[in-house]
Amino acid sequence: QVHIVESGGGLVQPGGSLRLSCAASGITLDYYVIGWFRQAPGKEREGVSCIGSGDGSTLYADSVKGRFTISRDNAKNTVYLQMNSLKPEDTAVYYCAAEPPITTLQTMCFTRQRGAFGSWGQGTQVTVSS
Repeated sequence: QVHIVESGGGLVQPGGSLRLSCAASGITLDYYVIGWFRQAPGKEREGVSCIGSGDGSTLYADSVKGRFTISRDNAKNTVYLQMNSLKPEDTAVYYCAAEPPITTLQTMCFTRQRGAFGSWGQGTQVTVSS
């Protein structure tokens, strides 16, 4: 049984940093596409960043490019999202999702998004406010 747990969220001032973790049991993350998504109140869930299986290729939403970095630690079976230069508009619940590669990373992460991933964590709240 797949179990995904996100952690690392919290309250941070604008310009600050947080590192989110996505730990999984029941699957080996290296064989899966891992996506970070976020959902702000009243908005649709949107793709933030994805990392591909195997070669670890990465993609980012334009809104976070240059500020967020996704990475994977295979030894810990954990994927991270390092978030720097945080802005109030980054405030949302952040979710981690996993799925075997079924199509291109771009399609999974930013076209099909929520519909492409079958295993989800419970989410972690990120609040950026002074």
